[in-house]
Amino acid sequence: MPRRPTVYDVAERAGVSIATVSFTFRQPQRVRESTRAAVLVAARELGYVPSASARGLAHGSTGALGLYSFDLMLAAPQEGADDPRPPHAAPAGPDADDPDSDPRAFPLYVDEVQRGFELECWQRGQALLLSSGTGSRASVTDVAGRVDGLAVFPGPSPVEALEHIARRIPVVAFSMPPVADGLHHVTVDNRAGMRDVVEHLVRDHGLRDLAFVGRLSTPDYAERFAGFRDAMTQVGLEAPAEPLDPTDLAEPHRFEVLAELAAADRLPRAVVCASDQLALAVLDLLAARGVPVPERVVVTGFDGILAGRLARPTLTTVRQPMAAMGRLAVQVLVRHAGTPAEEPESHRLPVQVVRRESCGCPHAG
Repeated sequence: MPRRPTVYDVAERAGVSIATVSFTFRQPQRVRESTRAAVLVAARELGYVPSASARGLAHGSTGALGLYSFDLMLAAPQEGADDPRPPHAAPAGPDADDPDSDPRAFPLYVDEVQRGFELECWQRGQALLLSSGTGSRASVTDVAGRVDGLAVFPGPSPVEALEHIARRIPVVAFSMPPVADGLHHVTVDNRAGMRDVVEHLVRDHGLRDLAFVGRLSTPDYAERFAGFRDAMTQVGLEAPAEPLDPTDLAEPHRFEVLAELAAADRLPRAVVCASDQLALAVLDLLAARGVPVPERVVVTGFDGILAGRLARPTLTTVRQPMAAMGRLAVQVLVRHAGTPAEEPESHRLPVQVVRRESCGCPHAG
């Protein structure tokens, strides 16, 4: 393998000092135009590319921020009577290459937060390392060792591992309840959003038979169910102790309770889902069984992913400011770069009900 050209090679060919070569790439305004042009010509002829890693080592930093997510690809649904997908939907997953595979099998919420994170890094000229894995201590720690700040989606990674990392670099946790864990937190007002959508169904559509669908396996889903219960009590309805159907889309057997109720024609008048991905799968299940939405059953989601606008009927939901969450995480990491021991920040962003066809409202975007 040929030796990679170095800053010394460029300096020798251009007839300048290595400091001048460094300034040409990092602070070009400090170098005369003629000298800068000579350095750039020499670099191009040699095929020299400045090393951000080398600069970081010299300054005790990497110059990069990290964004870590977990293996969120959903398992392919089981074929058969329990499969809520329409007949044309193909199994989806990491190895699915069928162009007709259901795109909702991918972590759309993560994608949209990531886009905001990427845009903020790009506007700031900040290098970005994207990584995913099982969430083990070793997996997360390996990524943390390569960056100056790390943002993490909720998942199986032990909190104590993140606390350990936060002693060295700033760590932002998405969608995790703010506690005294040394982490910065970026969340949304899940309870208020769920209260608003329930009040809309009861007061604007006159519905009184509402049920919650989704497993309370993550803090944000648990907060949404708490908001659902709050709203049911506030409008004078009985608040259920548990979700009607604790389905988790990552498991093969989905919506067993809803399927049984559909077969017996005992579905509730409204199904309030913990996420848009759950709601879209419920729409598939109802369509496969000939249950009209919203005429027989109203369906709502939570998140505001793009797929909800493309569904038929379009999905009523609670929109999170996902891109804003990603941007804010970068801003927090940049503010605390090199000072992980400072007082952690906690941000709870507002959400907004988006009324569409699945609840009986005209499609409004």
